Amino acid sequence: MALTEKPKVYFTRDISPENVVKLYEALGVKLPGRVAVKVHSGEKGNQNYLHPEFVRPMIEEVDGTVVECNTAYDGARDTTEKHEKLMAEHGWTEFFDVDIMDAEGDDLIFHIENGRVLTENRVGGHLANYASMLVLSHFKGHPMGGFGGALKQLSIGCASNKGKVNIHTAGATLNQGEFWEKVAEQDDFLEAMAEAAETVVNHFGSNLAYVNIAVNLSVDCDCCAVAEDPCMGDIGIFASLDPVAIDQACIDAVKASDDPGRDHLLERINSKHGEKIIEDAAHLGYGRRDYDLVELDFDGPAVSTDNFQVEQ
Repeated sequence: MALTEKPKVYFTRDISPENVVKLYEALGVKLPGRVAVKVHSGEKGNQNYLHPEFVRPMIEEVDGTVVECNTAYDGARDTTEKHEKLMAEHGWTEFFDVDIMDAEGDDLIFHIENGRVLTENRVGGHLANYASMLVLSHFKGHPMGGFGGALKQLSIGCASNKGKVNIHTAGATLNQGEFWEKVAEQDDFLEAMAEAAETVVNHFGSNLAYVNIAVNLSVDCDCCAVAEDPCMGDIGIFASLDPVAIDQACIDAVKASDDPGRDHLLERINSKHGEKIIEDAAHLGYGRRDYDLVELDFDGPAVSTDNFQVEQ
């Protein structure tokens, strides 16, 4: 896919449920048909995940169905029964229709031609029931990927139980019982995520939009039952039609911050080679790392800049 024009990333520092909707509206798109809204349900015990009350206006704006897939590790979300129970406990089912996309264990299989790491990507079979997707991500750190944002939601987030095993083991196995035994080398895992994400982008085509909310910035993911508290202050809300650009903008914003907790988060990202997934996704051609940043304050005119001014 040839991308000749720099994508726009819209940004506001003013974090509110209403401004999540305004950032989405700035994209100038209307997602067609039945809309899947990919969220992170939050592991049982996690204190940092985005709560359903906060994202409710955004999900109602697109009349979306909240979608998730089961995990590949032991916890409160590794079976459909447990996952549905937790979705109720966390309040998701109180406000929205919720779809565990691999509930019956039937996967939608995307074949990957010329992949360096993967030959296929397995996503929840119910993905086929949706015409479009809003990828609604909590940007923060991650103990395995370095950080989690739009690309992780497209890859690990949409992957079925077997699909998650496939990605984490770089295609070595689909067997959950061999998950930890065959976990891939770090760079292979990151490249597998980038290859998996591409299949979901190709599936939906232009019927995708991305919103990243950079709040509760812990080094740990919402998948951690025991997670560190946030280490730096909230940054803001980002929106784009490009999954590479939006994740790069979030990383750049962390680097540009003068918050004293920034270095702790960057150490997690860098120690896991976190930006490699962005590099690999850009190399595969379904997004760009350079972008036009358009900052909105909703009280004045939009300010367009080339990028965050990153301290070197």
